[in-house]
Amino acid sequence: MTQFHFDPGSYVQMIRAELPMYDELQNQLAGALTGPVEMFLDLGTGTGMTSRAVLRRFPHASVVLLDESAAMIEAAQRSVHSDRVAATVVGDLLDRMPTGSFDAVVSALAVHHLLADRKKLLFARLRSLLSEGGQFVMADVVLPANQHDAVTPLTRDFDHPDSLTDLATWLRDAGFDPSVVWSWKDLAVVSAI
Repeated sequence: MTQFHFDPGSYVQMIRAELPMYDELQNQLAGALTGPVEMFLDLGTGTGMTSRAVLRRFPHASVVLLDESAAMIEAAQRSVHSDRVAATVVGDLLDRMPTGSFDAVVSALAVHHLLADRKKLLFARLRSLLSEGGQFVMADVVLPANQHDAVTPLTRDFDHPDSLTDLATWLRDAGFDPSVVWSWKDLAVVSAI
């Protein structure tokens, strides 16, 4: 599926305007990591905000940046200390999955772009990338139980959020033990070990 790409120069300003809890979402994602984290994968890197949040918590860790947009990867590389970037991958979340072993995989506001069957496949692949005791933490848009909590602007045929119940089921099916560590309206942070 070809996706449109955001402008790295205006992305953070735009996302903060659309998601007033954006910075809190990033902080909750980083705070959900139990560690230790020496090497992590950032799926849907964007401008590097998630990587920076994780690196503030684990300053000696290294990261592999993965995003469909080369421009976003370039922006992330400028904002993350270069000695912390182990590799960059430009490509689809599933089709360009790196090899290796990671202590953690993190993703903020990227997984909801996948259709349900691709989410299931992604979760299965992530399980195999994590080292023993490794952790996947996802901060994303979800379908809320109460439709009045659906406040995040979505784009038809681009955004495909699912319920926390479905996400938890698919994560368990992939061999994870998921738990919701934070939620607000239609945003949630899910930790899966």
